[in-house]
Amino acid sequence: MARQVPGKPRRLGAAGGITPGQVAEARKDLGRHLAAWRGVAGMTQVELAKLICYSRSQIGNVEIGRESTTRRFWQGADAAVGADGALLAAFDQVDALVRDFHAQEVQARERQRRHHAAPPAVPTAEAECPGECGCTPMVVGRWTGREVRALREALRMNVRAFAEHLGVTTATVSRWEHRRAPAPPRVAAQSALDQALTLVDTDSKARFRLLLTSADDTTPRAHGGRATKGRSTVTPIHQADRTRPAS
Repeated sequence: MARQVPGKPRRLGAAGGITPGQVAEARKDLGRHLAAWRGVAGMTQVELAKLICYSRSQIGNVEIGRESTTRRFWQGADAAVGADGALLAAFDQVDALVRDFHAQEVQARERQRRHHAAPPAVPTAEAECPGECGCTPMVVGRWTGREVRALREALRMNVRAFAEHLGVTTATVSRWEHRRAPAPPRVAAQSALDQALTLVDTDSKARFRLLLTSADDTTPRAHGGRATKGRSTVTPIHQADRTRPAS
């Protein structure tokens, strides 16, 4: 008897635009899709977690839409439950929805800026949305140990949980964050970190920004053996409508 295959997740998003509620519902729907495929495969959360080297709690959080994770997670889960690409395709659909939602927010702010612009004073991104609010889309030009540590702490994760979140070893994360001789993430890891930053919630993004800002004034710099205030080796964080150095 052929096994019963779960149906495809619903397609969300409307002509009127994507709402935060639709993004949240899409993530929950994706999690339910994972749970359904796991059930078809006859696996428990613990068994699936062992197969793809993640924690059981992370599997549980993903299945209820509480946690977003990387494409690597879904590649492993898809293969483990025998979904033949269905789970990975569902993740790509939700990931595209999230990216479209962020692009929509940027466009809306730009329209608002143009609408309210009046010479000689032109509203800036700071006037519309303070950088500390965390709602402004941002990317990191190049990840170093400082940004990695800030993202991990913003997500309220220890090294082990953060490594599981990214699908790497704890030793790898420790090397990235090593204070004296850090090993910068490689290209593939840079991409995974980019994706992890894109998927975090607004509060975590705000914490990430604040952690980077506060670290500028406290992180020692190798300059004659003294801490140099205001200097930073971190690449800029790029935000919509402007580029602001992280320091």
